[in-house]
Amino acid sequence: MPEPQYSYADAGVSVNEGNRAVDLIKDKVRSTFGPEVLGDLGGFAGLFQLPNLHSYKQPVLVASTDGVGTKLKIAFETGILHSIGQDLVAMCVNDIVLQGALPLFFLDYFACAKVVPETVSEVIGGIAKACIEAGCALIGGETAELPGFYAEGEFDLAGFVVGIVDREAIIDGSSIAPGDVIVGIPSSGLHSNGFALVRHLITKSGLRLNEPAPWSKELSLGESLLTPTRIYARVVHDLIKQLPAHTVKGMVHITGGGFLDNIPRVLPSQTHARIKPGNWPVPPVFTWLQNSGEISPTEMFRTFNNGIALAMVFSPEGAVIAREELQKMGEASYVIGEIVSGTPGVSFDQATTRL
Repeated sequence: MPEPQYSYADAGVSVNEGNRAVDLIKDKVRSTFGPEVLGDLGGFAGLFQLPNLHSYKQPVLVASTDGVGTKLKIAFETGILHSIGQDLVAMCVNDIVLQGALPLFFLDYFACAKVVPETVSEVIGGIAKACIEAGCALIGGETAELPGFYAEGEFDLAGFVVGIVDREAIIDGSSIAPGDVIVGIPSSGLHSNGFALVRHLITKSGLRLNEPAPWSKELSLGESLLTPTRIYARVVHDLIKQLPAHTVKGMVHITGGGFLDNIPRVLPSQTHARIKPGNWPVPPVFTWLQNSGEISPTEMFRTFNNGIALAMVFSPEGAVIAREELQKMGEASYVIGEIVSGTPGVSFDQATTRL
């Protein structure tokens, strides 16, 4: 009696579906290519020729990696997948532009229980579109089919970005001093942080994702929660080009850890950030979360961006010039605080029980 013949497909991995997924994303990925990208899809590695190195005195590569977190659970439950790719790119790119780096190329990792080519295409299409917005090329990635590892219909995402900056132009916060001004650039909402708490509060409230959002008459709860993370690359670089060198002293991406954990990361010793709540409009999603969960202001500022996801530090004179340029760009900005003497940390200018 012949022994049974097993295949990789019998174990839950379909090479054919993986190949079909690649066929569906080829044009989307190629749309991100510039002349610096060498080769095509299908190679063992992506090739990228560093551009115009003669214009850099000491070129420095800047890299970051990140994921989307449990915001993915909202995407799975609603079936809204097109915006998740932007979240991934933004979470990586926003971190490197803080140093003044120009994003060059991006890679993604898509891991799932079973490859559904249409799902892969939708997600990677969102990544490609976001890479174009960020000004970087999507030069490669990995789609991993891991049966038995992820729940059916679910997947995980991770991304990796590399950028470049001249060493003398690196923005690292070292020149920040007492008297400097903190200018905030608005977020688009929750971005991709705090969703474990958000999901807990939604369950507690009994709301369904297909119902209208309590803070929006135009969007369902799921649609509103999946508002994609803003990509700040073009805003930052367009601003830097218009300002004298070293006008921007430091920048902060307010992600996991909120204001309390992220702002101190750029503060030199003997400097302290004093934030002024009430100096910027807080999107209603944050007010709803605070009220629904009876969350303390301290916890809100440790968990969420509360409407400001990019903070920039200037001298008082530099802040005036920068805000004028931002206004010309059609970008809102707010003076959200100041730098004072003290140990690195964050405090608030006024006692408050609400945002």
